[in-house]
Amino acid sequence: MVFKYFEFPLLKPSQVLGTSILRPIIPIKISSNGLTVKYDALIDSGADFCIFHAEIGEYLGLNVKSGLREIFSGVEDSAGAEAYFHELTLIIGETAVNTLVGFSYDIADHGYGLLGQKGLFEKFLISFNLLEKEIELRDVFSMTTPLKKEKVSS
Repeated sequence: MVFKYFEFPLLKPSQVLGTSILRPIIPIKISSNGLTVKYDALIDSGADFCIFHAEIGEYLGLNVKSGLREIFSGVEDSAGAEAYFHELTLIIGETAVNTLVGFSYDIADHGYGLLGQKGLFEKFLISFNLLEKEIELRDVFSMTTPLKKEKVSS
């Protein structure tokens, strides 16, 4: 699956960034309890796990705080934020994967949900091509031919 980077125009041109910034934000669907919600999420190789706004979990009928509790930091408005993890289905393109994702009441309202190492990177091979403004995801469990590993000479 190939997705285009989201391009955000800057209000004021930057000497470093130019007139816009690119972010690897992709449309996904989150499904649980027979309900599905569309959501845009940032692919973040620095995120330890997938985490979304708690309101998404509530919409899906989850008792968010009944999930596995974990303390995290980095994307939240306050230090020592809480996430509550639930098993559900992420749908990316035509691929549905069951995975554990966190929901938090501490994510900034203006932020995006994050697709991180646990939950996304363990399920997909991800290529970022900034020159072409594309992100490619390949489901590692349905790949029919293994990737060739090239030897690096020392």
